[in-house]
Amino acid sequence: MWGVLAAVLSSGIGGTAVVATRSLSKTIDPITLGALRFGLGFLFLLPVACLRREAWPPRRDWPGVAGLGLLFFGLFPILFNAALSFTTAARGAIALSALPVLTMLAAAALRAETMNARKVLGVLVTMSGVALALLSGLATAPPGAWRGDLLMLGAALTMALYTIWSRPFVGRSGPVRFTLAAMGIGALCLVSVAAIGGGLANLRRLPAEAWLAAGYLGIVGSALVFFLWSFAVTRTTPTLVAIAVAVNPITASLAGDFFLGERLGWNFAAGLSLVCLGIVIAATKAGLRAGKPFSEKRRSRLRTRPRG
Repeated sequence: MWGVLAAVLSSGIGGTAVVATRSLSKTIDPITLGALRFGLGFLFLLPVACLRREAWPPRRDWPGVAGLGLLFFGLFPILFNAALSFTTAARGAIALSALPVLTMLAAAALRAETMNARKVLGVLVTMSGVALALLSGLATAPPGAWRGDLLMLGAALTMALYTIWSRPFVGRSGPVRFTLAAMGIGALCLVSVAAIGGGLANLRRLPAEAWLAAGYLGIVGSALVFFLWSFAVTRTTPTLVAIAVAVNPITASLAGDFFLGERLGWNFAAGLSLVCLGIVIAATKAGLRAGKPFSEKRRSRLRTRPRG
């Protein structure tokens, strides 16, 4: 229950981060925006990680931590930020809500979870909802919105892989220090690329309101959101964690309507309803073979397990 609640809270806050990213995507390029978001998130999370009594990832895990950091905190923000430069916050969030489906498909392909008829039905209903929300009302969509939709689906796929692959790593250390390590590696990569490309130099011309949005993204939309996500991964299965992302388009659409004037139509509400219905169908009685939450005793065994 705590894992599901943490995932729901993470996704709800993440919906507001979609709107903040959308507002900044007009003035900051995707790589620099990712560097700013996760760089600030790393600085905020660093003292918290030092104060918590958690183990750091063991030496043998650092190659995997680095790979996950580059995948989720390197590639994901580039796809995510680039998507929101083409499409609206609501459309971006509904495309991201395909995450539970992608997580189940990836888990099945990686043999972490088996598919059955109920899950297949849930996949079909969910994707029908995504298609309805994205394909209806194209006359009001910004030019090139389909590019943003595809980029956001790519971002959702990277998040699905991260959710599956990070679980054992988080279990052997802890959600805060693992998130800090992975976020630091991804942020360092983005900061280096942004510095070489001149993106960091352009930050000096940002207005005060843009810095306020960037601060919100770094502290709340980065450090808090991804700590909660990593915490949830260790308390419940990846499928149930991913299902909580259905909260994301709700908060994103409400915030987009309030702050950006992105009016919602019947197609969005109908598509979102189908997405939620498909997720419920697919998740009912679904479970991973390794789906038990990580207890403290289990974490201790993983940390002390000999190599090989």
